[in-house]
Amino acid sequence: MNSNQLSKRLEMVASFIQPARTFADIGSDHAYLPCYAVKKKLVDRAVAGEVVEGPFQSARRQVLLEGLSGQIDVRKGSGLAVLKTGEVECVAIAGMGGPLIASILEDGKEKLPGVKKLVLQPNIAGHAIRGWLDANNWTIEQEEILEEDGKVYEVISAAAGSSQRLSEKEIYFGPVLMKRQNEAFKLKWNRELEQIKLVLSRLSAAQNNESNEKKKHELEQKKQWIKDVMNDENT
Repeated sequence: MNSNQLSKRLEMVASFIQPARTFADIGSDHAYLPCYAVKKKLVDRAVAGEVVEGPFQSARRQVLLEGLSGQIDVRKGSGLAVLKTGEVECVAIAGMGGPLIASILEDGKEKLPGVKKLVLQPNIAGHAIRGWLDANNWTIEQEEILEEDGKVYEVISAAAGSSQRLSEKEIYFGPVLMKRQNEAFKLKWNRELEQIKLVLSRLSAAQNNESNEKKKHELEQKKQWIKDVMNDENT
């Protein structure tokens, strides 16, 4: 992967940025995403934020190498702390766990006024992001799910200004994804189902206690949700 050829998941993130003309990539690593977005004329200007010194220096070198210092500002800092309020129209956060992305958004709430779009790509636990969006007046407009190198990734695009009031199932599966149910969606949830069955079998063999019973109840509910959403009586 480089700034001319992104991974499939980052290409999907890039495709969701417009119509914003300014965006911030939080946790930018090598700054491949902002370099790609600027070179493809998807945006006019970008901020690359990175909290770790090594990736921060890598991002600086990449932007200098590409000759894009006039359009991409590389900044070191934690989460949305690298931004000024109203500075960008879109914020992208990719390649982290859903709970971490949600905590970055929560901790940086004061920087979000003026941001019109969030493009979020969790590696795991996308429901944590959807729960945060639903509770903070963001509407999910687009979602995609794709497989790359044996892993399944979700990309969520949300707009500011209103709230959908998602159901628990919509938060868990994704309101757009559960309607489309492409092959990557089926792969993800069949894998999840097998994992749930494995854990349930281990819990059944373990000593009964309040904690185990609570966990079994939660997993049985998720198992039923998967069955309902995928509409498969054999699930």
